[in-house]
Amino acid sequence: MSDLRDLYQEVVIDHGRRPRNFHALDPHSHHADGFNPLCGDKMSLYLQINADHIIEDIGFTGSGCAISMAAASLLTEQLKGKSEAQAQALFDAFHAMLTQDEALPDLDMLDKLAVLQGVREYPTRVKCATLAGHTLRAALKRDDQPASTE
Repeated sequence: MSDLRDLYQEVVIDHGRRPRNFHALDPHSHHADGFNPLCGDKMSLYLQINADHIIEDIGFTGSGCAISMAAASLLTEQLKGKSEAQAQALFDAFHAMLTQDEALPDLDMLDKLAVLQGVREYPTRVKCATLAGHTLRAALKRDDQPASTE
C-alpha cells in the first residue's frame, strides 16, 4: 500500500509541476471552459477532432491545485488517438473509480489514470481530479456553458 501511495504522490507532483499538453490549441474544432468552485480550479480544454471523430490533438490551459493539473495532464496524454466514444468511456470509468463504491472499473483501461485512485480517500479532492473530464464532456457536446464540478 505504501508503494502505491508513493507512486501517487510522485505522479501528482510530476504532472502537477510539469503538466503535459499544457497549451492552447489553435486551430481547434472543440473547446470548453471548466471551473471547480470548491477549490478555485479553472481550465480551458481544446480538441482537434477529425472527420472520423478521432482526437488528433488536445491541449489545456488554466490554473489549479496539483491534483487538477495532474489529472488533466494524465487525461490529455491518454486521449490522443482515441475516438470521441472512447474518450467518453475513459472518463466514465475514471469517474466511477473515484465516486462509486462498487467494484473498480478495469484499471488496465485507465492506464496511468489508475494511479489517481488514491483521491478516493479525499472526497473533497474528487472534484479537482474530475474537472478535466467534465470539461471534456462539455467540449464534446459543444456546450457553450462552462463545465462545473457542481
